Amino acid sequence: MTTHLTIVVSIAACEEAFARIRALDPESEIRVSPLINEGDAMPPELMQGADVLLCEHPPANFADFNRLQWMQLTSAGYSHILKLPILERGIRVTNGLGNFDSPIAQWNVMMMLMWERDMLAQLANQTNRIWAQDARFQSDIYGRTVGFYGYGGIARETARLAKAMHMNVWAMTRTGTLKKRELIYCTQGTGDPEGLLPDRVFSPMQMTEFLGGLDYFIVAMPLTPVTEGLIGERELQMLQPTAVLINPARAPIVQRQALERCLREKWIRGASFDVHYRYPLPAEDPLWELPHLILTPHISGSAASPHFLSRIYDIFAQNVQRYRAGEPLLNELSRDQLKGS
Repeated sequence: MTTHLTIVVSIAACEEAFARIRALDPESEIRVSPLINEGDAMPPELMQGADVLLCEHPPANFADFNRLQWMQLTSAGYSHILKLPILERGIRVTNGLGNFDSPIAQWNVMMMLMWERDMLAQLANQTNRIWAQDARFQSDIYGRTVGFYGYGGIARETARLAKAMHMNVWAMTRTGTLKKRELIYCTQGTGDPEGLLPDRVFSPMQMTEFLGGLDYFIVAMPLTPVTEGLIGERELQMLQPTAVLINPARAPIVQRQALERCLREKWIRGASFDVHYRYPLPAEDPLWELPHLILTPHISGSAASPHFLSRIYDIFAQNVQRYRAGEPLLNELSRDQLKGS
């Protein structure tokens, strides 16, 4: 491909990244848009003639793009674009897979360690000036079993860290098999690109055996019409009473009423959610007061960290080079994904 690109950037500008892109295409035009939040419109003059859009949220006036060919999302999730006329207009979409693997994996490990050592009780003891050395405060994660429903980048990096702590790693996938990940962005030295780390791999037909053997159950799949509500009372009741549910993916994958009943009736030890059913979570929402639930305000991906922009611009620059050369793009969504399948 020899055509010079007109690129609209709707995230924080980075002159170093722009210089890298211009080195790949000296005649490219980079237009910097005001930050577009969900529901915001973009100045139409920036959109006319644009070939490429780099954004978190596409603008509300998306139809004003008259020749858009490719959209690079900063997020790994893509449910927020499924209602756009992407397929109808032949627009290619790539996402931010790989950018979030390391920080979310760290959050997953932090949650497992907090539950393993019962840090909620220890912090309460500190507040109340209680000196206690209960056995539950001295537990060891060595030999525990963590299971991932979905084995993408976040699961693979968490698995790598879990293996370093001598945990057993289980994975469940649609097919019950694992494969090498190709054309997916991965920070050097992280993850499990070859898919060699899990001790056992399960298919959905083995749900009872999979869930029944876990100490920690991590939801690690995207939200789509297929996965919404996938985990309900039936699945939660399959877990051991000592198990912990950890969800850094999307809240609606777990049915809300089932989650509330599960925690109120103590089917499991507890849960940690970094994702929510409403944003921001209202002060009156009963989830705040649910027993045995740790809530964090959707910060596990660390979009405010100093590494976020450098990684997303690295993905984008590599894809600009691939796009101009007519090569396959990193993190490109398939037609089935864009249809919500």
